[in-house]
Amino acid sequence: MHPTGSCKCVHCTVFFIPEARNRAKQRYCDKEGCRQASKAASQRAWLSKPGNADWWKGEANVMRMQEWRRAHPGYSRGRGPRRRVALQVLLNPQPTPVQPPAPPDAAVALPEASVALQDDWKQQPSILVGFVAHLTGLALQEDIAPILRAMHSHGRAIQGIDVLRPDYAKTTDRSRTGAAHADPI
Repeated sequence: MHPTGSCKCVHCTVFFIPEARNRAKQRYCDKEGCRQASKAASQRAWLSKPGNADWWKGEANVMRMQEWRRAHPGYSRGRGPRRRVALQVLLNPQPTPVQPPAPPDAAVALPEASVALQDDWKQQPSILVGFVAHLTGLALQEDIAPILRAMHSHGRAIQGIDVLRPDYAKTTDRSRTGAAHADPI
């Protein structure tokens, strides 16, 4: 015996509580397979009517659809995911000056740290500064400048230009003066 107020699904034969506003007509439950069976039965019933069997066939229906499409231009183009056009910034190529190879005993020092950051900053290509800021998540000039100096010295080392560590790079890190680094008493 089924509970009061429930109906038996035509497809899966399981009792379900119908939606209150559609109680008199609902014959299928809300399971996926039952909804598909309901849709198929509904389409079969619609196609079985005499006027609907040839609804999408024939010259008259083709003309009807063509007229409707002309009256509603762009209706079908808005469906589905939109294709996004990639934003592309064109970069102007800059020629790299050819440098003669340095003699093996020559050493080149980097600019001193006493140079103002704004002056040192202007010498760097903006794409390099942006790249370092993106990779590190840093935005302050004082944070990015040491990274750029290190990258510059690595690049010169790869190119075969010996780079001496400047005096400011040899100083100890004064931020690590806690108890762990203190001399014993």
